[in-house]
Amino acid sequence: MQLSFLKNKKVRKNIIVVWFALLASVFLLYFLEPTFFHTKLKDAVLFSPVLGYGLYLLLGCLRGFTLIPSTSLLLLGMLFFPPWPLFVLTLLGILVSSASVYYFSDYLQLDELFETTHALHLERVKNLLQKYELPIIIGWSFFPLAPTDIVCYACGTFEINFPKFLLGILIGEGTICAVYIFSGGLIFNPLA
Repeated sequence: MQLSFLKNKKVRKNIIVVWFALLASVFLLYFLEPTFFHTKLKDAVLFSPVLGYGLYLLLGCLRGFTLIPSTSLLLLGMLFFPPWPLFVLTLLGILVSSASVYYFSDYLQLDELFETTHALHLERVKNLLQKYELPIIIGWSFFPLAPTDIVCYACGTFEINFPKFLLGILIGEGTICAVYIFSGGLIFNPLA
């Protein structure tokens, strides 16, 4: 899928400015009115579970563009949704978000910045990722302190096989999300 208008530097710059403005607005709203997201999601779930599921999935799909870890949204979802629907919706959101970062990595062109400052490290990462695609993607996605969006960006930039990339994200994120969701119930409700 080639979006030729995104190759224009002015268009790309405007998109990045709008993205930062939206991200700043969301953070500002979160800090000025911290209960907004919690209250709106709770109201949506109480009004209609389908609406709540839809809102959660939408937030999960858009989350990758904010570079906010999926764990924060997952922990919020654990307060409102049963484990199995939460697990499925979380994985769908992560897959859509990861695919979006993968495909738009070419247009962000952050690799130019990294090549000028960290060329040696970038080449080493590229070689390792191309040699051990699936194990690295799975491990990176599973490790809770490593932002998955970075490996999505790297895989898109280095043109790693897309189905293999998504499979690695599914296995790594699926495993860690399952641990959070299905053992998290014991933390939130220890008598259950």
